[in-house]
Amino acid sequence: MATTSKTNGNRKGTGSRYWVSFDFGLGANHRELYEWLDANDASECGIGLATFTSTRTRDEIAAEIKQVLRLRLRPRVYLISMKDGGRFILGSRKASPWTGFAVRNASVVDEV
Repeated sequence: MATTSKTNGNRKGTGSRYWVSFDFGLGANHRELYEWLDANDASECGIGLATFTSTRTRDEIAAEIKQVLRLRLRPRVYLISMKDGGRFILGSRKASPWTGFAVRNASVVDEV
């Protein structure tokens, strides 16, 4: 029986790579999603970001995550796949915390 090597906590050659970004707000309980991520051999990629491989489709994974988080109050979950790109499966985009930090040149119109 052949063994599979592990890279970053995921078995090589077992499907497509996915990333999931999640935001439950301050003081939220992440237990249900953490259990799901652990069961799917996900690797941590930063605060609120994980990656894993799966043979399931993006829609199947989205349905599983929605089921796991069905009792959560307004979770935001963004699922990214190499094939289909990314989109929110729960919640939506909000104002960026960096809005207003860029220095912009103001155009000056001369009055005649």
